[in-house]
Amino acid sequence: MGLRNIVDEKMSLNDPLANVLSHILIEDKKGRKKIIVKNNSKIIKAVLTLLKEHKYLGDFKEIEDGKAKILEINLIGAVNKTGVIKPRHSVKLSEFTKFEKRYLPALGFGFLIISTNQGIMTQEKALKKNLGGKLLAYVY
Repeated sequence: MGLRNIVDEKMSLNDPLANVLSHILIEDKKGRKKIIVKNNSKIIKAVLTLLKEHKYLGDFKEIEDGKAKILEINLIGAVNKTGVIKPRHSVKLSEFTKFEKRYLPALGFGFLIISTNQGIMTQEKALKKNLGGKLLAYVY
């Protein structure tokens, strides 16, 4: 039990979504097929649902742990890169292309995840619905 283990146990999470996405990326690169994350919120589940719908992840399910619910996520090896966008930029319809160029390697390759007043969705769906919002994350 080194100092690192003691520090890790007492550290608080500043951004649970960033921690889950980085954990998915790291374990996916290692070739793992299943991970368990203790961070569980509506936003995280909505982002995981989008990743599942676009075939970046397999199924995920909630497991009762006694204290709280944890998430078991099946990985399929499809994630090249994923991460959160900090600061959470407000984006208008006319600015989606600018942020796609900034965070995605090519137009049409991967997607941005946007929080709108009608829920969390991809930038493509937000464009179809004529909605702006706040940028949450990206994946490709």
